[in-house]
Amino acid sequence: MMIYTALKALHVLFAVLWVGGMFFAYVILRPSLTAIEPAGRMLVHTQVFRRFFLVVWHAIPLLLLTGAGMLYLLGGMANVPWPVHAMVGLGLLMSAVFLAIFFGPYRQFRRTTNRERMASAMNAIRRLIGLNLILGLVAVIIGALIGG
Repeated sequence: MMIYTALKALHVLFAVLWVGGMFFAYVILRPSLTAIEPAGRMLVHTQVFRRFFLVVWHAIPLLLLTGAGMLYLLGGMANVPWPVHAMVGLGLLMSAVFLAIFFGPYRQFRRTTNRERMASAMNAIRRLIGLNLILGLVAVIIGALIGG
C-alpha cells in the first residue's frame, strides 16, 4: 500500500500544479496584465506560456502514469467506483484540450509577429484554458469527494 500512497501523492501534486497554474493564469495573471501596454502583455504571455506549457508537458505523462499505476494496484477499472471513471475521462479530455492548445493556437502564437494574429491566438488559448480549468476543477472536486 506504500506504493499506492506514493503514486497518489505524486498524482495529486501534478494535478495541483496543472490546475492551480491554470487558475492562477486565468483568474490572477491575465486580468493583472491589463495594467500594461499590449506589446508588454505579448512579451509576458510569451514567457508565461513557454514556461507553463513545459510544466504541463511533464505533468500530463506523470499524471497518466501515476493514475494507471493506482488503477493497476486497485485491480483495474472494473474494481473502482464510477467517480474514478469520471476522473479518468476528464483527465483524458483535459490532455486532448491541452494538445489542441499546444498544436493549434499556441503554435500560431509562437510563429507569428503579426499582433492581430497573436491576439487572436491568445484569445483562443484563453478560451481553451478556461475550458480545461473547469474540467480540472470538476476532477478535483470528484477526487476530493471520493477521498481514500
